[in-house]
Amino acid sequence: MSEELGQMLVKAGKITPEQLTEALDIQKQGKAKLTEALVKTGAVADEDTLIGFIGKQLNIGALRLSDIELNPEIVKLIPLDIARRFNVIGVSKLGKTLVVAIADPHNIYVIDAIKFITGCNIQPVISPEKAIAKAIDQYYTDTGGISEILKGMEDADELELVETGGDADAELDLQSAVQDKPLVRLVDGMIAEAIRKGASDIHLETYEKRIRLRYRLDGELQEMAPLPFKLRAAIISRVKIMADLDISERRLPQDGRIKVKVAKRTIDLRVSVLPTIFGEKVVMRILDPTALRTDLTKLGFPQSAYERFNKTIHLPFGMILVTGPTGSGKTTTLYSALQTLNTKDTNIMTAEDPVEFNFDGINQVAVKSAIGLTFAKALRSFLRQDPDVIMVGEIRDGETAEIAIRAALTGHLVFSTLHTNDAPSTINRLVDMGVPNYLVASATKLIMAQRMVRTICPFCKEEIKVTPEMINMLDVDPADYSNLKAFSGKGCAECNQTGMAGRTGIFEVMSISPEIERLILQDGSTEDISRVAVKEGMCTLRSAALDKMIAGEIPFEQVLAQSS
Repeated sequence: MSEELGQMLVKAGKITPEQLTEALDIQKQGKAKLTEALVKTGAVADEDTLIGFIGKQLNIGALRLSDIELNPEIVKLIPLDIARRFNVIGVSKLGKTLVVAIADPHNIYVIDAIKFITGCNIQPVISPEKAIAKAIDQYYTDTGGISEILKGMEDADELELVETGGDADAELDLQSAVQDKPLVRLVDGMIAEAIRKGASDIHLETYEKRIRLRYRLDGELQEMAPLPFKLRAAIISRVKIMADLDISERRLPQDGRIKVKVAKRTIDLRVSVLPTIFGEKVVMRILDPTALRTDLTKLGFPQSAYERFNKTIHLPFGMILVTGPTGSGKTTTLYSALQTLNTKDTNIMTAEDPVEFNFDGINQVAVKSAIGLTFAKALRSFLRQDPDVIMVGEIRDGETAEIAIRAALTGHLVFSTLHTNDAPSTINRLVDMGVPNYLVASATKLIMAQRMVRTICPFCKEEIKVTPEMINMLDVDPADYSNLKAFSGKGCAECNQTGMAGRTGIFEVMSISPEIERLILQDGSTEDISRVAVKEGMCTLRSAALDKMIAGEIPFEQVLAQSS
């Protein structure tokens, strides 16, 4: 979407000049398209509303691609590489006129190019970029994805696994094989497809008679098209070469990074290679800055929890802890809090292992335990750097915990994470690390436990009957939930027949009140602290999930997965 369309929104009073400037800055940094940036900053409610308005202003149609089924023959009038490059898709054809969905109808170059390629007159309709990209993935699955690349490789020469040892000629053969163009296309296509689908991780797993490819989508691993077993050594070696790793070393774990460019976006992949009994397993973590939400209001906080958390992060000093298992969104929450505090008059310093995303205005340090740069050592150095706000990626030991707490008591705002199941149990975890109760009580201002839960696909959501057995499983008073509503996704093309699309957070926010501080000093139990916290307004993870189920956001099963 061009700046001209942004000015049109300002002129119509839909956004302010300041909101346009902020969104354009995000666009220029390559972090998002302008429409996405306007939604991300809260300038507009959602992209569909925005696209509908633009369509009316330009006197062209606005199309919701998910509501219609396209004709594959018409779709394929536009070659896949052109569709992907310009983010367009054919919708319908009447005589010599081809209707195409496009995100930026002002781009005359694209329209002329499609007219030349297809030999048709082009009638554009406007549609969100993500919806077009999704439709391209759906309707071109047989003509450009990994399956098509694999078809072209069926006649490829078989590659034998090269054993480790001093055979230099065999190693050179494998080096040559992994640069073979079809293989390069396969690995590049595998990575590009994962990024397009919004995957967070790519898993390549070698077994006795097969090599499996899986993507982690919305927190769940999903198996993709099977890869040719005969190419297992070459596929793994190609990834290792891209990550600048030693392809001759197959006995020890290795870690590396790959930097790729997709649709003008630079994306980092963190690569981990692990030897297994049948070969090597590769996991690539996709670090896509455009997929990172660092707006506290967009993380799924209920209003009361948001207000409590937001108020506490603006305190001048104290410690704020975010707890939960790996993959629960702790880092995203901390980044969001830091971005809220990231102003010209604030010195923010972080110690992370590793640094996953870079932020302008925040001093980020990568912890390297192998050379002695631990969290504790980095934290000590921070205190000589005149910080206002400090983030310690994780409190792993008593030394780090005590330094962080003493920093919080000497005029610094300290953020960190712990691996505990809920907010109240975090107190005893700190004490078990050797931190005195009086330091925990006086330094800690807020503890928040969180989880990421899958949300119901909005396109196939339907209400389901709530049975007495379900209410019994939720362990709630039937009298209080006699009219309980629940929803589920029946599965559709939009959600890949899973019934689920996207994730949201659930939060258990516990402020350290005078009463809880007294319990900490008296070595109170986790149950006692939890009881007082709930009495003072804390919503448990189970209750937070139940609220989102009643609101129709998540299914019944996601509530049961949370501890009561």
